[in-house]
Amino acid sequence: MQRRLVILRVLLLLPLATAMTPMTAATPDAAPDTASAPIIIAHRGASAYLPEHTLEAKAMAHAMGADFLEQDVVLTRDAQAIVLHDLYLEDITNVARRYPDRARADGRWYAIDFSLAEIRGLRLHERLDPATGQPVFPERFPPDSDLFRIHTLEEELNLIRGLNRSTGRAAGIYVELKHPAWHIAEGQDPIPVLMRELDRAGYRGPEDRVYIQCFEPDTLKRLRDEIRTRIPLIQLIGENAWSPDLPVDFDRMRTPEGLAAVAEYARGIGPWIGQIHQGLDEAGAHRITRLVADAHAAGLLVHPYTLRRDALPEGFADFDALLRFFLVDQGVDGVFTDHPDLVVRLTRGLIGQDQPE
Repeated sequence: MQRRLVILRVLLLLPLATAMTPMTAATPDAAPDTASAPIIIAHRGASAYLPEHTLEAKAMAHAMGADFLEQDVVLTRDAQAIVLHDLYLEDITNVARRYPDRARADGRWYAIDFSLAEIRGLRLHERLDPATGQPVFPERFPPDSDLFRIHTLEEELNLIRGLNRSTGRAAGIYVELKHPAWHIAEGQDPIPVLMRELDRAGYRGPEDRVYIQCFEPDTLKRLRDEIRTRIPLIQLIGENAWSPDLPVDFDRMRTPEGLAAVAEYARGIGPWIGQIHQGLDEAGAHRITRLVADAHAAGLLVHPYTLRRDALPEGFADFDALLRFFLVDQGVDGVFTDHPDLVVRLTRGLIGQDQPE
């Protein structure tokens, strides 16, 4: 693993690092809330170029100048925190071929049913559509490669700490707790596991450039009230139809009253971009909600997800127009993106921020 990572850094990352200047020259003691420009959050790493949530994708995003790198966290059978977007494994690994008899009754292979040692033996590839078996993004990294593995949260935090030291940058981390209530129902509580890992790595408050995000309000309230964390918390906002079993009304959460309630326990919100821009009307004009304005009025940061050049929403001719809408017209405080290099370059031009040569 280490040798392959070094090779990929040399071949892929170092030329990018020398060719680009990061949008923000963050200092180690700068709190996230005091950023002078909207933050760029690498969504699962530089996932437009390398498979999501691989160490290689995170190293590439760091070299591209992302301000924060995202980590989705789930647990293994032996309560190890791994970096994985879903509860299950089959969409991005060869688990179905390696362990054909280990699926649950619903036909899915869940990470929590495997030990860390078993998961380390899997091959990770570009995300596939389960209905067709084809890549979700056909022009991205070839899915038939045998280069990548799932890693632990500890390993990723060590990588980021090492890159920050060797480059002089201060890229932060942006951690999502994936389905904590589901984990607890399965007999594993991910919250103390996550907080132990963060504390051990030195992430204890906003001065350490760290956020924790989650779709479940009760989890964020527990982090604030029971755990008493100083780390800024972000309430992710989905659609009610996405998780009908989740005891939260995201429609109400987006109202001024709902946002005021969120502001009592969270520093900001992470809405889906479709909750801000809702396509075009009959006259071809943009349909825009009041979510950003209402959230700002409630004192909340707004970090929408996910800006992709290869999945433009209706009404945007190119990635520049999409970025201009969110950063300039809407004035959001940061964006999640699969293309951190493009956002670094375009944001520098949009905001007119001078960078040292």
